[in-house]
Amino acid sequence: MSARARLRALSFFCLAAAACRQGKEGHPIVRTQQPDGDAAQRARMVDTQIVARGVRDPRVLAAMRKVPRHLFVDAADRASAYEDHPLPIAGKQTISQPYIVALMSELLTLAPDSRVLEIGTGSGYQSAVLGELAHEVYSIEIIPELARAASEKLRGLGYANVVVREGDGYRGWPEKAPFDGIIVTAAPARIPEPLLDQLAPGGRMVIPVGGFFQELKVFTKEPDGRITEKDIIPVRFVPMTGEAEGEVTPEER
Repeated sequence: MSARARLRALSFFCLAAAACRQGKEGHPIVRTQQPDGDAAQRARMVDTQIVARGVRDPRVLAAMRKVPRHLFVDAADRASAYEDHPLPIAGKQTISQPYIVALMSELLTLAPDSRVLEIGTGSGYQSAVLGELAHEVYSIEIIPELARAASEKLRGLGYANVVVREGDGYRGWPEKAPFDGIIVTAAPARIPEPLLDQLAPGGRMVIPVGGFFQELKVFTKEPDGRITEKDIIPVRFVPMTGEAEGEVTPEER
């Protein structure tokens, strides 16, 4: 018998012996499976870019570890998908850096039964993260090619609880209101009042506001209907287009 044949025979014997042990002892054979490269990159991204900067919500961290960001960027940029910066997508738009996605998601303080409105679907990555955190997600995208691509991508990944609609998000989605959370991923010069109106009591809206200088803000609708405002950090988002552009003065551009 050749050396190769003896090796095959020995391998078969070992497998048969293991199966016999499992049958006799009633214990399954546990195989330790190493995470694939993308999962390892996501875990490293969460540890070094997100946890290290103070995001602590365990549900948000789990969602960031799970959602495959590399599938939401252009093929040419996939090697950079888990790096700490935004990336370009179609329509001269961007996919936000992972930390900002995690921070905005945490600021919403969503419960598993929440209903969320997203203005600016973009690539669909933030939508997928929200789909892990909320019961229902309604997302509006003004650029037709992005709306179609994101909807197809999200369906393909099994996010049946995320609905994407093409259109101007300035006036929200009244027929699905009120929302426990509203997230805006493009910056208007001023707060769209229709969005505040569609917040449920106790609900929060996370939104970048401003022209050249922008601030990430959280608006909370108190139980008595009052709106409170909190500044978080300076940010840089693409400007909100559509109806919001009509409110921008030349000085704010």
